[in-house]
Amino acid sequence: MKNIPTVSLFKVFKNRKNILKNPLPFHNANFERLGDVFNVNIGPSGAILFTRSSEYIKQILQTNHKKYQKSTLQTEDLAKYIGKGLLTANGEHWRTHRRMVQPAFHKKKLEGLLGIMSQVIQTELEHIPPNGSLDVLPLMGDLAFQVVAQSLFSRDDIKDEMADLKRITEINQQMLIREMRQPYMNWWFKLSGEIKRHLEYSKEARAILNKIIEERIASDVDKDDLLDMLLKARYEDGAPMSREQLIDEVLILFTAGHETTANALSFTLFLLAKNKEVQQKAFKSAAKVDLENENHLENIGKLSYIKQAIEEGMRLYPPAYYIDRMSTEEDQLGEHTIPKDTMILLAIYELHRDANFWDAPEDFRPERFDPKNKKDLSNYYYPFGAGPRMCVGNNFAIYEMVLTVAEILKKYELHTILEEVEINPLISLRPKEVFLKFIPR
Repeated sequence: MKNIPTVSLFKVFKNRKNILKNPLPFHNANFERLGDVFNVNIGPSGAILFTRSSEYIKQILQTNHKKYQKSTLQTEDLAKYIGKGLLTANGEHWRTHRRMVQPAFHKKKLEGLLGIMSQVIQTELEHIPPNGSLDVLPLMGDLAFQVVAQSLFSRDDIKDEMADLKRITEINQQMLIREMRQPYMNWWFKLSGEIKRHLEYSKEARAILNKIIEERIASDVDKDDLLDMLLKARYEDGAPMSREQLIDEVLILFTAGHETTANALSFTLFLLAKNKEVQQKAFKSAAKVDLENENHLENIGKLSYIKQAIEEGMRLYPPAYYIDRMSTEEDQLGEHTIPKDTMILLAIYELHRDANFWDAPEDFRPERFDPKNKKDLSNYYYPFGAGPRMCVGNNFAIYEMVLTVAEILKKYELHTILEEVEINPLISLRPKEVFLKFIPR
């Protein structure tokens, strides 16, 4: 890696406040100055390789994925708060549980959850004040959280427990971000007891989920929801998941399942509010569909333009704005030899705005994703990752977002005075505030 330019530890430390707040401008400046691949020195623990090269990203995620795995950012740092499940595991442990969890997200299984999803969306959208202006991020956060909760547990009498779970998830995420962006402070986080305190919060979250699981088992009622599917999942020897593993998987479904969807919805609604022509076209698409009937999957199929708008929103604001990997053996990326145990961050946000692949990359153009216009985007579009570790809940998220945007546009015209939305990159890419006005149609 000697021929790869390096950002010094001094430069990192000098920009530490800006990096903690939002690292994307710092990394963008380095990409513009140094090219599509560079190292960042982070002190005694070594360096991190950053790349926005479409060729390298495809090789790492797809064509040569066997030489890479999730990095310690997820398998250790994130896992200590949410356990070892699909998102945070590697190797045989991950492969085994992927096989067990995958059937729960098969399209036919999801079809059975669409009624629950639709009802929750309609209920949560009742909180919109007509003609009022509100920050849609908390609204979308509550909506997405309740969709996951209802799809998992089929219960509407645990809102207090779910509120506690959501609060703990957000508190621990803030702590994890500090650990990741200030690795030189980790000694203090441990010494001061901050990490220990947040691990206690995680125990609270696990106790909440364990109680709900206990109540389901005691009820002896088959609800055919995601929890039932996980309870019925079996290893090859016929054994069920341990309780600890089951809680790990449920906690990860909550964490990953609501946050990314809420963020993507908030960004997409902002883009629709800002682009009146696109919003009108999306409204006309929704107006033709009777969302009150029970043919939810058929309805989603008719809302193709709204799906395109969501896909374009995730291009401009990808939930997984960076994807982490660790090399498990030496590999060759173009002219660069990558040693074993190299941590790599794949800059999806940068790739999604690369003018080499996207015409007018800063513009919001849903037509890019029209099947008539769409080229093979698999080389430079990764809203849900790619390869064997592509997000297992991608269809669940798309269905939820399409139904939500359609319900909103049928009832409201969206307005905003914001020119741009300020981003707040945490575990996933989120906006700081998205104030919109909802005018009843």
